Amino acid sequence: MAGRNGRTVRDLRRGNRTAVLQRLYFDGPLSRFELGPATGLSSGSVSNVVAELIGEGLVEEAGSVDSDGGRPRILLRVAPGSGHMIGVDVGETRVRVGLFDLTLTELARAERPLEQQRYEVDGIVRHVRDGVAEVLAGAGIGPGRLLGVGIGVPGIVERTPDLGAVVHGQTIGWDAVPLERLLRDGSELPDSVPYFIDNGARTLGQAEMWFGGGRGAHNAVVVLFGSGVGACLVTPEVEHGRAVEWGHLTVRVRGRRCRCGALGCLEAYAGAESLLARWVEAGGSVPPGADEETALSVMLSGAYPADGGPADPVALTVLEETAEYVGAGLSDLINLFQPERILIGGWAGLQLGTRFLPAVRRHAASYSLRHPAEKVGIELGRLGPDAVTVGAAILPVADFFAHGGRRPGPAPESGGTPARSVPR
Repeated sequence: MAGRNGRTVRDLRRGNRTAVLQRLYFDGPLSRFELGPATGLSSGSVSNVVAELIGEGLVEEAGSVDSDGGRPRILLRVAPGSGHMIGVDVGETRVRVGLFDLTLTELARAERPLEQQRYEVDGIVRHVRDGVAEVLAGAGIGPGRLLGVGIGVPGIVERTPDLGAVVHGQTIGWDAVPLERLLRDGSELPDSVPYFIDNGARTLGQAEMWFGGGRGAHNAVVVLFGSGVGACLVTPEVEHGRAVEWGHLTVRVRGRRCRCGALGCLEAYAGAESLLARWVEAGGSVPPGADEETALSVMLSGAYPADGGPADPVALTVLEETAEYVGAGLSDLINLFQPERILIGGWAGLQLGTRFLPAVRRHAASYSLRHPAEKVGIELGRLGPDAVTVGAAILPVADFFAHGGRRPGPAPESGGTPARSVPR
């Protein structure tokens, strides 16, 4: 029966379960007494929901605390082994697959290197399938115990009724690739296990907003620097985060050609691939056979010698110019969205690190309007190089909580976005 607002008793029960699970997940362990004000539920509702969740094995006791002279209060937490998820990062140099328990403790990992950044569709599908099978076998977890598989990919993801998640990755040569259907065809996973496929910058944003430097912020932008450049925007109006193709803002009219085909994109100056190309054009030398991560490390060591010796002037000049492009690009985000925080992540962003950050902050402020620039903090992300994988694993968790801790049924109707994915 539906109430005046259209919500049924079943909806209310699911909402109560979601509220308790989320508070225990983000703030636990908590007692039943603490869960009342934390969730806004009555003590009776809390007791009923907790009893259900304990009976289903989703919540367990985690010790006790004194209670001002009364009986000790039992602490509760989400049971780590009550659910498992897989997170996949389809990155520029490798496909990384991680198996996690419900508290996002990593139980197993598999990595498949990509040869010269080849995004051949069949190869990526094979790497993901093989990686999923490897981590499940390594941890002794049956596929039927999965809440879902989250996958972060380059490009724009849309969901279609017939094909599921379809990826438009112009910079990697993917034109409407039906990735979800390809993964399901011949998969050993049950049809009941959903796939949550989303842009990699958005899964990075999910991770930082849940557990990293974005937690507690209402307006934030999480940017990803790798071979390319991307960003995830989180605002009160877009609280689940939205991937924005920030790397393809024009920062120089008739400038360098970007790998997307356009001229003057930010990615053509600030992505690691283009940054290294500009260094070589200026006279720098990439070690033979080095991948991008190694080459960028060599460049940084030359520009900022650890022993305090003289800097390589070519490397330093290119990096200083890049810092200005990045700062100018961040100023667009600052002026458009007025975020409280901007977090820089991705393997290249983390390598550039604190040595690069002061110059980026300075240029961002100089290109921005003064008022929003004074209110924003620009920092590095806190979750390291695995943040995209963790963020991808969060997608099934968030959907699980949004459904009140119920096991997955049919796949969601949009590209992996749960009902409430960012904690406040």
